Amino acid sequence: MPKKETKKKPANTEDTPEILEPVDEESTEIEMQIPTGWTPRTEIGKKVKAGEITDIDQILDNGLVILEPEIVDSLIPLETELLLIGQAKGKFGGGQRRIFRQTQKKTREGNKPKFTTLAVVGNKNGYVGIGFGKSKETVPAREKAIKNAKLNIFKISRGSGSWQSNSKEPTSIPFTVKGKCGSVEIKLMPAPKGKGLCIEKECAKILTLAGIKDVWSQTQGQTKNKINLVKACEVALKNLIHTKTRPQDITTVSILEGKMRLPENE
Repeated sequence: MPKKETKKKPANTEDTPEILEPVDEESTEIEMQIPTGWTPRTEIGKKVKAGEITDIDQILDNGLVILEPEIVDSLIPLETELLLIGQAKGKFGGGQRRIFRQTQKKTREGNKPKFTTLAVVGNKNGYVGIGFGKSKETVPAREKAIKNAKLNIFKISRGSGSWQSNSKEPTSIPFTVKGKCGSVEIKLMPAPKGKGLCIEKECAKILTLAGIKDVWSQTQGQTKNKINLVKACEVALKNLIHTKTRPQDITTVSILEGKMRLPENE
C-alpha cells in the first residue's frame, strides 16, 4: 500500500501545476496550420513548410504563382462559400437557384451531363479568391472550384471613401471601380458606415468574405447570367489594388491594403 501511495502523490503533484497545457495548445495550433501529410512539390511550398515564408504577402507582392492549395491553407485561415449559379428547381423555375449549373451534351449513347460550380474563399480581412470548377459529377466539380479559388487568391484595398461620413474605419472601398465580363458591367461605389451591402446577393457573399461591409453598386447588361456577374465583380475588386493612389490620399481616405494588422486593432 505505501508503494501505491507514492505512485499517486507525484501524479497529483503533476496534475496541480498544469500550467504547461496552454503552451502545448498554442504549439498544436501552429502545427495544425500546415496540412498533415502534405509533401510540397514547388519551391514556394517547400519554403512555406520549412518556415521561411510566414506571410502570404511575401508571395503576392512579388508576383509569384501559387500552384498548391496547401500553401494558402497553411498561411491564412479561410472560409468557403458556394455561389448559387444553377437553374432553379421546379418546372417553371420558381424556386431557389442551385449550387450546380447543369448542362447536357447530346450523343448517340444518350445525354452526357456536366456540372459547373463557383466557389469563393476568403478570410474577411482583405483576402479573397474565386474559383471555377466543372466535372461530370457534383462532388469533383465542387472540389475543383474550391481548389481553384485558393490558387486564385488575391488581396484588395479597403477604405472609407464616401463623402457622406467622416469615419476613418476601412469598412468600404476607397474609390469607385468598374468591372466588365461579357455584357455585364458592374460599378462599385464607396458607401458610408452602417449602410450595408447594396448589391446582388451572390456578389454580397464575395464582398463579405473580402472584408467589405458597406458599398453601393450599379449593374448593366444581362445580369441573369450569374457567372459573368461574378467575374465582373472579381475584375472590379482587382482594380482596387491595381489603381495608383497619391500618398496624401492614403491618410485622408484611410486606404488599407490586405489584412488589418494586430497593433492597429489593439
